Amino acid sequence: MDRRVFLKNGALSLVTLGLSPSFLRRTAFAMELPRAARGKTLIVLFQRGAADALNVLVPFGDAHYYTARPQLAIGSPARSNGTLGAIDLDGFFGLHPALQSFKPLWDRGLLAPIHAVGSPSATRSHFDAQDYMETGTPDRKGTTDGWLNRYLAVQGTCEACVPGKAPPPFRAVAMAAQTPRILEGSSPVVAMNSIEEFSIRTGGGDAEKRLEALYRTGSADLVHGSGTEMFEALKVLRAANPQQYKPAAGADYPRSPFGQRLAQIAQLIKAGVGLEVAFADVGGWDTHVNQGAAQGQLANRLRDFGDSVSALVADLGDRMDDVVILTCSEFGRTVRQNGTGGTDHGHAGAMFVIGGSLGTSKKVHGRWPGLAPEQLYEGRDLALTTDFRAVFSEVVSRHLGGNRLDAIFPGYSGREKEWLGVLRG
Repeated sequence: MDRRVFLKNGALSLVTLGLSPSFLRRTAFAMELPRAARGKTLIVLFQRGAADALNVLVPFGDAHYYTARPQLAIGSPARSNGTLGAIDLDGFFGLHPALQSFKPLWDRGLLAPIHAVGSPSATRSHFDAQDYMETGTPDRKGTTDGWLNRYLAVQGTCEACVPGKAPPPFRAVAMAAQTPRILEGSSPVVAMNSIEEFSIRTGGGDAEKRLEALYRTGSADLVHGSGTEMFEALKVLRAANPQQYKPAAGADYPRSPFGQRLAQIAQLIKAGVGLEVAFADVGGWDTHVNQGAAQGQLANRLRDFGDSVSALVADLGDRMDDVVILTCSEFGRTVRQNGTGGTDHGHAGAMFVIGGSLGTSKKVHGRWPGLAPEQLYEGRDLALTTDFRAVFSEVVSRHLGGNRLDAIFPGYSGREKEWLGVLRG
C-alpha cells in the first residue's frame, strides 16, 4: 500500500493518513513517551517561496538598507510619521506596515521576532532549501523523514500519550491536501484540507462505513491509529459543529484559504482532540517582479498573513499560554532590489515565535550582521548568524519538553549554547 491513502467519497472528500511499514514500532515509541505539561501545542507556519525578511522585519536603523533599495525600502517611522513607514519595535527594527496586527502582540509580550536566521546551506533552490528546513538536515538530501515527525516518534509529550496506549489520532495535523515533508515519517499524521471534508456531515452513512471497514479489516501494519480512537475523534469533531463555528473574542479570520486553515486549527485545539502539532503553509512569497514597498504584492500577502495569525491568537485567548506559533521561510532575498522591481533568492531570513511563554519580551532576537557591502554573504545577501535548528530545538525542548534533540536534529552540534532565549527555560 502507498504511504499515503486518499479517501474521496461524498462528504468525506479527502483524508490523508500517513502509512508506513514501520508502524509496528509505534507501540515501542509510545512506551517511551514521557508525560509533560498538559495541552502543549506547537503550530508551525511555512511561508513558501522565500519571504523578503528585510521588508518583513525592517532594519530601518541600518543606512545601507536604503542605499540598496531606493524604491523598495520601507520608510523609517520618523520619516514617515507612522503612515506608510515601518512600525517601530526597538528603535532599529520595525514591522512592515501591513503587519499592523502584529504590533499589539509585541506590546503584550507575545511576539518574538528573529532576524538573520535560516539554513547554513548555500543553496538558492526553493525545493532544496524547503527540504532541508523541513527535514532539519541542511545539505543532506538522503533524509527520509521530517523533524516534526521525528519529534512525534521519539519524544512525545501529549497528555494522551500514556504507556501502552497509542497517541490520539489527531495528535499531529497538517491543514494540507497531503502530508508535508516536515511531518513525513513513522509517526501517525493526519492531513486534511478542512475539518468539514474530514468530518462526516451526513450523520453516518456509507462514507463512515467505508472508513470503518478500512480500519477494522485492514492489517494493523498498514493503517496508523486505532479505529476506535478515530471514530471517537470524529464524534468530537461532529459535536463541535464545524459549519457553525464562531471564533471567540471577536476574532475575524480573513476569508483567504490561509486564514480559514488557521481557524480550523483553533477549532481543533478547542475541540480537545489531543492536538499537539499543527502545520499550515502559504505560498506567494517569491517576489522577483513588482514586489512593492509599503503597498503592493508583498504588502497584500503580509496583511493576510498577519491578520490570520493575529485572529488565531485572539481566538485562542488564554490558551496561548500553552501554544507556540513558529513561522519560517526557506531563505530570505537579496539585499539589493533587482531591475524588475523585485528581489531575488537570498540567504538568511526572519522568523517569528508567538506565544505566552516567551523569555525576554519586546526583544528582536539574533545578532545583526549589518548590510554594508563587506558584511554581506557572498557580496549580496543578509549573512546568517543563527542556524534555524537553534530556534527549532529551543522550541522543541522548552515548549514541548523534548530532550532527544540528537535524534530529532541529527548532525547538529549547536544545542543549547546557540539558543537565543526566545522561550522561558
